[in-house]
Amino acid sequence: MMKSKLAFALVLMGAFLLSACSSSFPEQKAEIKEEVANTFKGEPEKTNNSTKDIDYYLPAGVEVEEEQPNNVLLKDGSKTYILFYNQHEKEDSKVVYESTVKQQSAWDANETFTENGKFGYMLVKKLKEDHGYQLIVGIGGVKLTTETENVKEDAEAMMKIANSVTVK
Repeated sequence: MMKSKLAFALVLMGAFLLSACSSSFPEQKAEIKEEVANTFKGEPEKTNNSTKDIDYYLPAGVEVEEEQPNNVLLKDGSKTYILFYNQHEKEDSKVVYESTVKQQSAWDANETFTENGKFGYMLVKKLKEDHGYQLIVGIGGVKLTTETENVKEDAEAMMKIANSVTVK
């Protein structure tokens, strides 16, 4: 009886410690917003990819899987990102943001940023049945979308890509 109580207590303590180590999106929201805002305001990464309409930066490990007009499907291992662009919308445009916001009735995060004539945003929505989060970041007529378990890591990387996009 004593051994089973001790084992239960150790399992419970282990679970508590593990949950404390991996903080969830709500706990990291302010920190994530700050990092994404800093990336948005920072110098764009040097472009290393292009389509017919845009030049853009991709981090190491991210590859182009497919190009279609106004969309580039990106892969990083098993993770997929969709890079959408409307080359007719400028960096200060809110058209793509406003149409995206209307797709959901409520967002877990709806953060916007402005700096030097640019309009940026980050939208986060918890997916059903604990399948992570839908994450969307964008600047003007550019937006990136993915599903992720790690909002913090992906949001910053996606904003680096969005910040680098230049229309030809």
